[in-house]
Amino acid sequence: MLLLEAERDTLLTPLQAVTGVVEKRHTLPILSNVLIEKKAGVLSMMATDLEIQVRTSTDASSSEDNFAITVSAKKLLDICRSLPATAKIRLEATDDQLQVKAGKSRFNLQTLPAADFPVIEQGSDSVSRASLPQKTLKHLIGLVQYAMAQQDIRYYLNGMLLVLNGKTITVIATDGHRLGLATAELENECDPQEIIVPRKTVHELGKQMADSDAPIHIEVRKNQVAFKFANVELISKVIEGKFPDYSRVIPSNHSNLLSVSRLPLLHSLQRVAILSNEKFRGVRLVLSQGGLRIVCSNNEQEEAQEELEVEYQGESLDIGFNVSYLLDALNNLSGDQVHCLFGDANSSMLLTQPEEPGYKYVVMPMRI
Repeated sequence: MLLLEAERDTLLTPLQAVTGVVEKRHTLPILSNVLIEKKAGVLSMMATDLEIQVRTSTDASSSEDNFAITVSAKKLLDICRSLPATAKIRLEATDDQLQVKAGKSRFNLQTLPAADFPVIEQGSDSVSRASLPQKTLKHLIGLVQYAMAQQDIRYYLNGMLLVLNGKTITVIATDGHRLGLATAELENECDPQEIIVPRKTVHELGKQMADSDAPIHIEVRKNQVAFKFANVELISKVIEGKFPDYSRVIPSNHSNLLSVSRLPLLHSLQRVAILSNEKFRGVRLVLSQGGLRIVCSNNEQEEAQEELEVEYQGESLDIGFNVSYLLDALNNLSGDQVHCLFGDANSSMLLTQPEEPGYKYVVMPMRI
């Protein structure tokens, strides 16, 4: 029975959008599958890992009947990718198999019943809604996502705090050693709301959103959040728990100010990091009037030094940091200048950027 006949990209584009959430290893075989459904002239594809669900819908007002089928997401994606861009693909169903035909190519794939596909129950009680351009949210996520914890026992750190308040959206991520915060204006006024978005959802959103002014709509519901953009709907559970009070972490009275060009600082840190201790990744910043000396050493008694001419106002200072934390921030910023504010050798550093007024990055010092 013929299910569908379509251009390669008609299938490939939505498949790429949903396959990112499919886990490689699963106890439930059906979670490796994509649900392909045609109903009321709309072709939809859906994938889930029980925490996140991604659904795409495209117009399919052709003559074929309605159907619903699940098949391996990864295999179907690889097949579509491997076919020529101009290929016309036919999907035909026979018993518990799906046949994919294109030109002289034939692929027979195992299917599982669509009725067994788990769908995340959607909460109807919307608590808060917000809209903003996709490129704005994509940019905000890019500014902080590297500061999220990975598999931390404090599970509430394995994600990003999303704060909606009036006409402002704020995103915050921290792993306990550093904290990134970025804010932007919203298109509409919304009710105050704070949720912790899981790490995987954050990465999936960052990947999927376009760098365009097209809108993304955020809907916060009880225990879940929905993101709708273009023809994609992403629903995610949220992390329960209390996120740390980030306002207390951001220093407000540091008086030692370092102004430096971002790229020369980035390149200097990359070079000295070659000789850093592989386990602790420590780097020393030695600050004095008009100069910055960057020093890295390791257990083999090897040492790397760089000197930069900088604008520095404040007391002489010798302070240590994890070089990876500094590189993460400098790699994800795009402006020319960065400002670093210091207290003393035992206080955190606040990194800001004149071109990004809503951005703050705090790094805890380390003893070297």
